[in-house]
Amino acid sequence: MANTRAVLDAEEYPNTEVQKNRVLTLEEWQEKWVNHKIAFHQERGHQLLKKHLDTFLKGAKELRVFFPLCGKAVEMKWFADRGHSVVGVEISELGIREFFMEQNLSYSEEQIMEIPGAKVFKSSSGNISLYCCSLFDLPRANIGKFDRIWDRGALVAINPGDRKRYADIILSLTRTGFQYLLSVFSYDPTKHAGPPFYVPDAEIKTLFGSVCNIHCLEKVDAFEEVHKNWGIDYIIEKLYLFIEK
Repeated sequence: MANTRAVLDAEEYPNTEVQKNRVLTLEEWQEKWVNHKIAFHQERGHQLLKKHLDTFLKGAKELRVFFPLCGKAVEMKWFADRGHSVVGVEISELGIREFFMEQNLSYSEEQIMEIPGAKVFKSSSGNISLYCCSLFDLPRANIGKFDRIWDRGALVAINPGDRKRYADIILSLTRTGFQYLLSVFSYDPTKHAGPPFYVPDAEIKTLFGSVCNIHCLEKVDAFEEVHKNWGIDYIIEKLYLFIEK
């Protein structure tokens, strides 16, 4: 493992094209849930989000918060418990059901008429709605616009060739004055094929820089024992805050 300070100060990897043709199907993601290959799930929630939550919320009340590719993220309940309205999208029905079960929340489910085969799961309290469908189909459901977006495990999971389409959808769902918190990883993409995929700073600026002022809130050494199995010797997590220009 490299020296932590040196890792955090390292330049980005120069070969940003190496993963560009990588594709995971929706079926492969669903299989990960069925086979419990969900190491990306954080049972205690995302600690950098917790640290910067006040900066993200700015004391606002009753916000609409969007969780793209939400899985069973415990942070959804954090926001709901603070009086905010949470909407998520997730391809795995199993992941959605596990969220409500593990958080001890009763819920209802209904078909989404605009998207054949899709469902929405709603907490009985009414402030959490999770859509089970492809994110790229979601705009057809007319889910409204959002004040905040928490993107942890979404941009880094989308197939690299779909990032422009993803960014366009995300930005189309934002209200005036929105803020967007994004977590990405930096590592040597020639040694690990992803996901999570490597998203360089330059691409983040290309995707969002025309609409957002981009601030890097924090960089942390995220290397753990499991990453040795990926064949890498360092991985940096970066937390960005996007604010509407």
